[in-house]
Amino acid sequence: MIGFSAVKRLLILNVVGLTSSLLKNGAMPRLEAFATLHGLKEWNPGLPAVTASVQADLLTDARPAQHGIVGNGWYDRDYGEVRMWPQSANLLQGDTIHEKWRQAHPGSQTAQLFWWWNLPSRADISVTPRPTYWADGRKGPDIHSNPSKVRNRLIQRYGDFPLFNFWGPAAGIQSTRWIVDATLDVLKEERPGLCLSYLPHLDYDLQRFGPDSLEARRACKEVDNQAGRLLDYANGNGIDVVVLSEYGIEAVSQAAFLNRCLRREGFLKIHPARNGSLLDPGNSRAFAVCDHQCAHVYVSKETDLPLVKELLSHQDGVEKVLDKKEQSGLGLNHPRSGELFCIAKEGWWFAYPYWLEDEPEPDFARTVNIHKKPGFDPCELFLDNSIPLVKARIAFKLLAKKLGFRAPMPYISQNTSLPKGSHGRTSTALILNPTLFTDKK
Repeated sequence: MIGFSAVKRLLILNVVGLTSSLLKNGAMPRLEAFATLHGLKEWNPGLPAVTASVQADLLTDARPAQHGIVGNGWYDRDYGEVRMWPQSANLLQGDTIHEKWRQAHPGSQTAQLFWWWNLPSRADISVTPRPTYWADGRKGPDIHSNPSKVRNRLIQRYGDFPLFNFWGPAAGIQSTRWIVDATLDVLKEERPGLCLSYLPHLDYDLQRFGPDSLEARRACKEVDNQAGRLLDYANGNGIDVVVLSEYGIEAVSQAAFLNRCLRREGFLKIHPARNGSLLDPGNSRAFAVCDHQCAHVYVSKETDLPLVKELLSHQDGVEKVLDKKEQSGLGLNHPRSGELFCIAKEGWWFAYPYWLEDEPEPDFARTVNIHKKPGFDPCELFLDNSIPLVKARIAFKLLAKKLGFRAPMPYISQNTSLPKGSHGRTSTALILNPTLFTDKK
């Protein structure tokens, strides 16, 4: 996708969620000026337009049918488990931009900073979030790097990575600012020939408040200031720059519950555990791994396929249900893919909950817990303000954690009407397509 045979040093900057409409709203003067000077190109991400899949597309210049990354998570049939947010680049099937760069530039190192598929990485230098999970159940902020000395240096110079500002109800500009500091540091100290950096800030308020909100405009201004720091350094040090976005975020107002539909019809089974209703995927005839506006539906019996497809096709919020043959035409047919693939209607997204109203919810439902939930949950961006003194309770729990006590945080909202932005489906509106621009004409 990106040619670099004649480039000596290259910074690929992933400003996730950036679109041409946001670029022209007057709040992003640095990036708008860069685009005006060097050119702007619209592109359509393939389905599903979600972080792990699109970054794999960009890294490999291939589609999920080839590289195997069918979403932010999928059902592992061998283990009988849904695995969300794996990070190992060993899961990528095929060469990446790092191998191609080193082939074109022997002896030149590559760096990958906070992009996905980075633990372990195909890059020579990698930095990625990796929380500390203490034996007593506590969770603390940390990063992983290779070589490890990079982690030690970055923490010494810039403090702990603000993990709790990277995702969750406190997500904000602090994490993006830290990533920019780290990127500048690696560019100066290690001097990689190819450097990939990820700026996540737009993702938060566009999902919280929608792409046309005042909050989105403020987020645009904040991320533009941080991107400008990298553009200035690159310009002053002879580094070519590509700025790209993985996807555009569209306005949504309501959620569809595929798993609850399958539960009511007897296809989905749960394990009634002591910590609530747990999805029992290995014994379910059908269940969905919901991922923003897309969902892989795993159907254990071939004879159930027509019935499940018909059932889901008539659910509110479902635009299309694709079988394996239809997935093949979109580059989605991989062994990790579901037997069926659902796409949401415009204005809708797919919520992961699988338990019914009269069944106990799992204990992780009201926590920020991206690996335990068998699907993506944007409600993790919102506190449940119906809980009295919720912020005071959180402050007390944080104090308890510092004292070494276990302190779960079950304060996340379950109100699926709160998220106002989502992504994953292919939009026909040009302004919602991600932006790609480069200083190479």
